[in-house]
Amino acid sequence: MDIEAYKRFWRTTVEDYIGFWEKEARNLEWFRPWDHVVEKGEHPFVFKWFVGGQLNMSYLCLDRHAKSWRKNKVAYIWEGEPVDGDGKPLSIRKYTYYELYREVNRLAHVFLSLGLRKGDRAAIYLPMIPELPMTMLALARIGVIFTVVFSGFSAENLAIRVNDLGAKILVTADGFYRRGRLINLKEVADKAVESTDVEKIVVVKRAGNEVAMKEGRDFWLHDLLRTVPENLVVEPESLDSTHPLYVLYTSGTTGKPKGIIHDTGGYAVLLNSTMKWVFDIRDEDVYFCTADIGWVTGHSYIVFGPLMAGATIVMYEGTPDYPTVERWWQIIERYGVNVFYTTPTAVRMLMRFGNEPVKKHDRSTLRIIHSVGEPINPAAWRWLFEVVGERRCPVGSTWWMTETGGILISHLPGLMLTPLKPGTNGLPIPGIDAEVVDEKGNAAAPGQRGYLVIRKPWPGMPGPPTGMWKEPERYRQVYWEKVNGVFFTGDYAVKDFDGYIWVAGRADEVLKVAGHRIGTYELESVLVSHAAVAEAAVVGVPDEIKGETPVAFVVLKSGYQGGGEMAQQLMKYVRETYGAIATPSGILFVSKLPKTRSGKIMRRVLRAVASGGSLGDLTTLEDEAAVDEVKESYEQLLKEVRRGG
Repeated sequence: MDIEAYKRFWRTTVEDYIGFWEKEARNLEWFRPWDHVVEKGEHPFVFKWFVGGQLNMSYLCLDRHAKSWRKNKVAYIWEGEPVDGDGKPLSIRKYTYYELYREVNRLAHVFLSLGLRKGDRAAIYLPMIPELPMTMLALARIGVIFTVVFSGFSAENLAIRVNDLGAKILVTADGFYRRGRLINLKEVADKAVESTDVEKIVVVKRAGNEVAMKEGRDFWLHDLLRTVPENLVVEPESLDSTHPLYVLYTSGTTGKPKGIIHDTGGYAVLLNSTMKWVFDIRDEDVYFCTADIGWVTGHSYIVFGPLMAGATIVMYEGTPDYPTVERWWQIIERYGVNVFYTTPTAVRMLMRFGNEPVKKHDRSTLRIIHSVGEPINPAAWRWLFEVVGERRCPVGSTWWMTETGGILISHLPGLMLTPLKPGTNGLPIPGIDAEVVDEKGNAAAPGQRGYLVIRKPWPGMPGPPTGMWKEPERYRQVYWEKVNGVFFTGDYAVKDFDGYIWVAGRADEVLKVAGHRIGTYELESVLVSHAAVAEAAVVGVPDEIKGETPVAFVVLKSGYQGGGEMAQQLMKYVRETYGAIATPSGILFVSKLPKTRSGKIMRRVLRAVASGGSLGDLTTLEDEAAVDEVKESYEQLLKEVRRGG
């Protein structure tokens, strides 16, 4: 598709964004139509979407499919992590839309029997098991505001979120599996609720491990469901479009986590539209998003978006490399996945093992591939396009964040597929006025780095009543004061001459070397473009002369050896490719980088190691051995520097 044709169409949707989003909203089923498309809320920069309209997210995801031909279509295929001696998964569960509808209704009845009512709050602390989306849908059905807390978080982190939301009930599990280890989740939950006002804990039996149950407070879900009829129906609450669906906490650079509120109507409209435009979901498709539902990607694109679209969704409990690095490719082959949505970090990790583990498995069903979570470097993009997708599938790098609710910048194979460029995020989606600006809010020239902002309201943005749970002033300061009263995303970006946006990483992940500002992502991309490098993470350490100097932690591809010669080769490559000012003062070779269980590199841990600071909370760390290896490598580097001096 011609880029200019898309831009002409996009311009009309932005100029009349209210009319455009009203038209999109008519694609959903509303119990009552809206009186106004959008209006200002009571607090600064909080907008209300589809005011006066009423609907229910659980109804949109389930009831309308259960009443249609999709009744017996598979909604979820869930695969547990453990495998048998032949490498076959020990647990596979499938739910049709009708089966899911019935289970959610029964679960909604359980929550009502425990005293929850519309406007109450609940917390969910579950691993990647089917009961997680079921619980979210059941609470949405009765109008209970919920927060999902990532199952890798510590008791302290769980307690902070439960207390901030004021949750009356916590839903958790006995345990789950991670890299072959049994994780006792109930034990963590018990510790967390000691400092909360939680009245009841509902426990899902997943692993069968022995757990402590406090009489009068703790209840096994299977016991609560035992007396609930299979065909019981709980009518969905007719909720205002502005009713908060959930609160999701996202970390800031300072202070306690930010509780971002997402409403019901605007959020539903954005997800429904992006499922069509970005993923081109068709009724015969099998869709696999590799995220954890504990993060916003899972909320929007494993639960609510795909279910509204009537997709068949693959959910996987474990990691991409256990018990083999072929696990994701096995899943794609086993279920005939058509649409694949994953992260650049995971892609770079799997690239280390070469092409053979991928090529051993049939991927002929793949039609569309997208990535999410961070900018994708060109080398990873090419690997997805050429190796995984066999040059048949468009590959996109979607940009969005917890605060936006859904995808705002992306290639759109379901609408108009503009030419692909390795590493770019693409053009803004229809109705989204995204721009790259300087510090004064003026549009940056093509090729000039600036702040990524959204200049007009959009459905799915942080919702009423306060944008951020109980913190309207903080919401205003963080997102609306930085750049002239437009929404500040916190990301640096560059817009090229075709209008494509290239997100260059967080604005707070910038090194200041001898007065020059260098984005860590830019330097990491240079390193990863070298033939020997699979992954790289760059952090800054204090320097008496330059202010800061870059230190790079590098994972090499199979067949390459670390050491002084390789370090010198990479430093030379950085000098020639980026410039001498960005040459790392040290390059450390490690077998793995410290990452969260959602696959994001924990750069703050690397920064702490390099600067001698506190490591902080490591509860979301995937593998503690990675930190130990980083420490050893850095100590070895210091010894070599001292010997050289």
